[in-house]
Amino acid sequence: MDDLDRQILDILRRDARTPYTEIASQVGTSEGTVRNRVERLLDEGIIERFTVSTRTGNIKAMIEISVKVDVDTTEVSEEMATWEQVDFVWQVSGEEDVVLIVDAADTGAVNQLITRARELDEVQDTKTRLILDERLGRAP
Repeated sequence: MDDLDRQILDILRRDARTPYTEIASQVGTSEGTVRNRVERLLDEGIIERFTVSTRTGNIKAMIEISVKVDVDTTEVSEEMATWEQVDFVWQVSGEEDVVLIVDAADTGAVNQLITRARELDEVQDTKTRLILDERLGRAP
């Protein structure tokens, strides 16, 4: 992956619907080059999916999860990724092992996810943070 790929990815992170012609204009190359680069990034798995970010009035939260030392965090992460209202599952370093980013209808729904996580034998502890505001990082 080179600098041009990174520039294209920066634009798509902000708005995955940006037309290839507009991306090409911003990065100083042709539409065909952008199209080919995006297709290659998809084929190589660098771009995993295109997604939608919404402002629904829902509650967004980070549920930080510590698992027992002998637990395969990949298996736990894969299970949690199937749960409704979970947008992202990150395996992380530090005190916690897994972080869920959730977009739930209300605090009751967030609490249900916390309870569901705590009911797993592999889970040792949870911490939850409500997300009050969010901004996209680094402008292209």
